[in-house]
Amino acid sequence: MNRLGIESPRGLVAFAALTGCLVAMAVAALTGAGGVFAAAGLAGCGCELLLHRTAPGLMTRLGRLHMGATSRFEFRCVLLLLLLGRLHVTGPIGLAAAMTLVLCLLAGQALHAALTTLIRRRRALAVAARNIDLRRLDISDRPPRRLTEWPGQRILVYELSALLGLTASLTTGDARWVVAALTLAAGSSLITVVALVPYLVRATRRLPGAAEVLAEVDAWLIRHRPRTVLYFSGPRDRADQVTRWLGPVAALHTPSLVILRERELLEALEPTPLPVLCVPSAAHLSQLDLSGVRVALYPANTGRNIHLLRIPTMQHVFLAPGDGDETAAVDPYSKVYDQVWVAAEAGRRRYVRAAVGVEEADIVEIGRPQLDGLHVAGAGHAPAPTPTATPLPTVLYAPTRDLAAGEPIVRALLETERPVRLLYRPHPPAGHRSPEDHAAHRRIVALIQAANERRATEALAANALGKGAFTADAVSADALAAEALGGDAVAPDAFGEEPDDAQPPDTDAPHTDTPHTEALRAEAARHRAELTKRMAALDARLRRADADEAMLTRDRAAPDPALLTEAEGLRREWHQAHWAASPPWLHQVIEGDAPTLHSCFDQADLLIGDPSDVVGDFLATLKPYALTVPAGLDEEEFRRQNVMARAAYPLGPGASGMQNLLRPLFDPSLDELRTARREVREFLLGPATPPSIQRFTDAVDALAEKGEAVVRLRDLHTASPPGAGRWSITR
Repeated sequence: MNRLGIESPRGLVAFAALTGCLVAMAVAALTGAGGVFAAAGLAGCGCELLLHRTAPGLMTRLGRLHMGATSRFEFRCVLLLLLLGRLHVTGPIGLAAAMTLVLCLLAGQALHAALTTLIRRRRALAVAARNIDLRRLDISDRPPRRLTEWPGQRILVYELSALLGLTASLTTGDARWVVAALTLAAGSSLITVVALVPYLVRATRRLPGAAEVLAEVDAWLIRHRPRTVLYFSGPRDRADQVTRWLGPVAALHTPSLVILRERELLEALEPTPLPVLCVPSAAHLSQLDLSGVRVALYPANTGRNIHLLRIPTMQHVFLAPGDGDETAAVDPYSKVYDQVWVAAEAGRRRYVRAAVGVEEADIVEIGRPQLDGLHVAGAGHAPAPTPTATPLPTVLYAPTRDLAAGEPIVRALLETERPVRLLYRPHPPAGHRSPEDHAAHRRIVALIQAANERRATEALAANALGKGAFTADAVSADALAAEALGGDAVAPDAFGEEPDDAQPPDTDAPHTDTPHTEALRAEAARHRAELTKRMAALDARLRRADADEAMLTRDRAAPDPALLTEAEGLRREWHQAHWAASPPWLHQVIEGDAPTLHSCFDQADLLIGDPSDVVGDFLATLKPYALTVPAGLDEEEFRRQNVMARAAYPLGPGASGMQNLLRPLFDPSLDELRTARREVREFLLGPATPPSIQRFTDAVDALAEKGEAVVRLRDLHTASPPGAGRWSITR
């Protein structure tokens, strides 16, 4: 079904029914069965509406195959005329009138599509912007959405009108009903065309051209003089490559600017206080006055980077991705940059060993600024004996490939002798990359659902008998829920340590959820639902559906600090409420963007994964982790090939070694790799002090000073010698 773009069985049934309705209408038109034609047409309208809601991907694919809503509508109009000719209900004059009205209706649809396309293209400014004041350009409003969008639904209204008129004519034998219905549909179509004409005139006469827009952007650049540029070009699904650097760049002490090259990236970009320019054309980018920029940061190696690399007054930096040993992360193209910034010694050695032309003196270690906010296990304290944020130890399973190999891992975690809580969070593309991975993902989800049902049954039985189903910490469960609701209950601090005046829980005593705990959890669930609605409303304010790109460029003249602060606060509250709303023994399947991966890190006591950046990020927490060893690879060879494996507990094929892996969760003294994790973290991510964000800021400042020196030297070399213009060499 996914290959067709159908997401649910209901969508598949609707698609099959729509196909059947079209066939039935064709047969009815040829045989003159008016009642069957009308019934099939009405049923087809219902199927079309259902598919628009449940399978928009299918509608898009049909459009690419020239079988979209307009083509299907034209086909049904031809069938309607054929039916009217077969029935002889309208007579020659009525049939001619019906044909004329159908032609007017089709012409109106064509004109509407043409006007909509012209308006959309004319309103596409040479440069789109966010948080940049371009209000002097006097950009007009776009046409209302009801005039330009939802063409499929609008066509359905016209078709429904014609079918109802046909039904009335068949019932009464009066052809005027179908003619009146067609008149109404054609008139409505022409009215929408007439309503669009003023917007086309306004877009043609009032919207600024490329020269005017670029001049206004240059004026803004001269006023604000950004010193650092974060530059990115790529598809929408790679927007996270630039999003992860928005926070560090926003923390710089000097003005900065984000430059994007694809318009779709503006929609995918997270809200930020940084000024953002989207410049699709290389010619327009070359006309911008970026002479004040001293440092350009590139999070990705793409061909369109050359359009900014040509500017000699900038120092160009490649932000090298990843912290592992993959040679794919090293590209000979990197030598075009003035510097390459890596996380730590591992990145430096990777480039030196690859010998791709990058000088070691041009490699700078900055750490990973994005990981500074993660909670570090036992920071400043001895390791906590057991996790106290939830009654059961939490294992995060985050595979990025080969989900079929993950099925025995999940099964083993669900059947451990001492219970744990499982968070299953596959990397977003995983489970959708291949039919095999998708099938394995469904099987894993079914295993987790069955385990949750068993645990719920056991918990209910234990509550009825007054006994505990699992070893638990009632105090911490209450504290977590109370914290999510803004309460004052005793809760662990950020590093898993309890306040000095808190009494340690009796972890060996059985526990059942008290009515107070259940009430707190229910209240947290209600609070999460309320926060979800508030976040959706705030997102609607940030990403206005009624505004197009030109209007957003005009209206987003400056960042709204209060709005950004509110959004960040809502996200933080939502995550607290999410974890508090679920029973502490409940396994969770996490797909999509929420909860975030870093939020899952804070919940987890152990990570199981494969060598990837996910494990590299988790290493910053200093919590234990396990890596799956590929079949046929010796454990020693696996450790030799992967630096991360040197501080990881190995997990063989078929989840062999699972019991030994889980023992440190219940007895931290058995954690033999604590020291190794610190060493590997420093090798892959850099030292804990100074913070990565400080190293990043210092690197930007140092390179900007170097850039200023280079510009002064270039100006000195290009300056006219004294007396130039007064003397000739021939004198």
